[in-house]
Amino acid sequence: MTYGEDASRVRRGNAPRTMAALRNLAIGALRLSGRNNIAAGLRYHASDAVRPLITLRIM
Repeated sequence: MTYGEDASRVRRGNAPRTMAALRNLAIGALRLSGRNNIAAGLRYHASDAVRPLITLRIM
C-alpha cells in the first residue's frame, strides 16, 4: 500500500492497468538498484527530482 492504490481515482479503460504497470516498474527499478525497503527508496527518490533519473541512468 506504498502508493495509496486504494485512494486512486483511476478506474476506467486501460488506466488502472497502466498505473499498475508503472508502479511495478518503479518497484523493479528500486530493487535492481539494490534497495530492499521500497518505502524508504521512494522517500529517498522523492526528495530530489534528479535522483530517479540518476538511478535509471538517464542523467
